[in-house]
Amino acid sequence: MKIDDLINNSGQWLKGCGDHSDIVMSSRIRLARNLAKKPFPNKAKKKELTEILKVIQDTVNTIKLFKDFLFIRMSELDSVDKQLLVERHLMSHDHATHSDGKAVLISKEEVVSVMVNEEDHLRLQFMNSGLDLDRTWEIANSFDDALSELLEFAYSVSWGYLTACPTNTGTAMRGSVMLHLPALVMTKQINKVLAAVAKLSFASRGFYGEGTQAIGNFYQISNQVSLGHSEIEVIQNINGLIGQIIEQEEQARQALVIQNKPMLEDKIFRSYGVLRNAHIISSQETVELLSMVRLGADLKIIKDVDRHAINQLLIMIQPAHLQKIEGKKLSASERDIKRACVIREKLGGK
Repeated sequence: MKIDDLINNSGQWLKGCGDHSDIVMSSRIRLARNLAKKPFPNKAKKKELTEILKVIQDTVNTIKLFKDFLFIRMSELDSVDKQLLVERHLMSHDHATHSDGKAVLISKEEVVSVMVNEEDHLRLQFMNSGLDLDRTWEIANSFDDALSELLEFAYSVSWGYLTACPTNTGTAMRGSVMLHLPALVMTKQINKVLAAVAKLSFASRGFYGEGTQAIGNFYQISNQVSLGHSEIEVIQNINGLIGQIIEQEEQARQALVIQNKPMLEDKIFRSYGVLRNAHIISSQETVELLSMVRLGADLKIIKDVDRHAINQLLIMIQPAHLQKIEGKKLSASERDIKRACVIREKLGGK
């Protein structure tokens, strides 16, 4: 597998299947791990980062779970390829900014990605479609166990796993769920929901995680604290909160259908019409319109497009993806034209 193969690859988390996949786009478990007796990446010199990278690469090469993974050094990628990996949620913006001693490992179905020498020596990420934190944790735990047998991680009996950021200390696990909440936004209940999320010490972020704002009615909800809680307790707490949000979104959708169906249908079909016929369109407008079409498909108002296709489009219309599809760098205006073309082809427009 090569990085260009990702363009035609349908990541497992985009498939639009699994529990509550009409509202929950994906579930993610992230683990932070650091090698014992080694400086954290932000304190390590270039030579030390290179040595740490070699130790990790040599180790994963001996672990069967990592067989057939794509291994990429950041120094080997241009800016478009780096942005492609960010757009596919396979690595962070921070990981793309500096290349020294950094790498990423990616599994074939993009369920697993591992950043080497990001904020921590290892940032292991596991993603699945729908609400599936329990199964995702099982996968994460198996990889963590395999690595722990061969690598000594920085660990304290009192504090748990030691991490570059103190808030990650403990299990060093963050569970997160990507939610599509258009009805709560349309009924103006979303601020109340997000305030309750914050009050319960959970974080809410945008489509691309930390440091991003919500667009297209997509919200990522995650735990903020891992110290003093086991991994199972963290997952149970997240599942409990997400279950309540799902119920509120379902009630809001039902209320819209019962009380204001003409307005809802008009908004959905207008969005669908623009996407199928536009010849120039920005990424932000596209995401907002796709959100309404996704809602229409989930409510069976639109019957000739499925959730999987919409999920794929949310990624394919991003700048780096458009440039990889076209095979060359594009200006902002050229991307707006190419984006409209890709959408029309996918949705059967003119």
